[in-house]
Amino acid sequence: MDVETVSDLGPAERSAIFDRDAGVDAIREDVRTIVDRVREEGDVALREFTAEFDDVDVGAIEITDDAEQAAATVDAEIHEAIDAAARNVREFHERQVREDWREDFDGRELGRRFRPLERVGVYVPGGAAAYPSSALMGVIPAVVAGVDQVVVATPPAEEINPVTLAAIHIAGADEVYQVGGAQAIAAMAHGTETIPAVQKIVGPGNRWVTAAKAAVQGDVSIDFLAGPSEVLVVADDTADPGFVASELLVQAEHDEHAAVVAVTDDETMATAIADEVDAQLPERDRQETIEAALENDASGIFLARSMSEAILFADEFAAEHLSIQVADPETVLDRIDSAGSIFVGPHTPVAAGDYASGTNHVLPTNGLAKRHGGLSVDDFVRSTTIQRLDREGLESIGETIVTLADAEGLEAHAESVRRLLDE
Repeated sequence: MDVETVSDLGPAERSAIFDRDAGVDAIREDVRTIVDRVREEGDVALREFTAEFDDVDVGAIEITDDAEQAAATVDAEIHEAIDAAARNVREFHERQVREDWREDFDGRELGRRFRPLERVGVYVPGGAAAYPSSALMGVIPAVVAGVDQVVVATPPAEEINPVTLAAIHIAGADEVYQVGGAQAIAAMAHGTETIPAVQKIVGPGNRWVTAAKAAVQGDVSIDFLAGPSEVLVVADDTADPGFVASELLVQAEHDEHAAVVAVTDDETMATAIADEVDAQLPERDRQETIEAALENDASGIFLARSMSEAILFADEFAAEHLSIQVADPETVLDRIDSAGSIFVGPHTPVAAGDYASGTNHVLPTNGLAKRHGGLSVDDFVRSTTIQRLDREGLESIGETIVTLADAEGLEAHAESVRRLLDE
């Protein structure tokens, strides 16, 4: 990787780095066709699209029993690892559960209560590949939130990977369906003869999944529109260049469109990171994918004039994964407002959050961390405010209500309060 200087970046280069997108525009019309057909034709369309896109003629669309059987028969060591990761994810998300509250404000009893959604859909990538971690990250927060029915859609295959199925069951999903891509999102959004319509759809996927989530947004709630994976490492002269390079390669192996970035205020460190990337790359299995990601316009090693400039660069990038590798990480952490998940220190690889530290790995990309957090229990609940006023409470705000209602020309609003005050 080449080293570039932050202050030398032109408008086009800055746009490529900071104005990333999910890459769905080119397929929006094709996805709309898929969504419309699934809404109109239900299971018939699902089967046709599955044969066309996945080259699989599915028998039963629902495979809940298969997931349960996979959990009972999967390799003991893998089962133990899934259990351990699930415990950590569950423990972290249980800390997010909100409690109802009601308090008295001088005659105004006010409160807020939280209730889970009834039905949610979780998309778990997979098919022949194994993504047990995505099952845990999507299903467990919904279960912890108290959702009544958690359904999972995962891509079909001649033999769906049993590790993914086992994780789906261990996480606590109620129903599992073998359907993937845009058609899976359409099915969960609108319902078919087999798959129930849900209130919200969450989970990562390729650009077809992302485009489908964009298409159904409004008919159903979604978490966010996620694009290719991202990492940004902030490093000073105390960082381990080998560790930084390793973190870049980790994200690069996800996707040829991944954005992998390191920013440092030390020129020697920048060069050392670049050299380590070149040295470690031949050892990686997914070299072609990694090389493509390293060449992306949004990827690179950047030299800042100061740590302050490096921090501003990182905050503007708003990375999905932010790694802080500096002598005083808390100072940098305090100055970062926008990041999906932050990994602090030389013993905290991004892979820890991907699998087993307990935090969620379904995270905002493309700068969405500037206005959106990662998947959490909050995504699966809705809140309701409650109020009860006594006579004194109403009198204390009555004139305020009447004055504002009259100012807005809403006479009936004002009169509804005057009547009570005049009694």
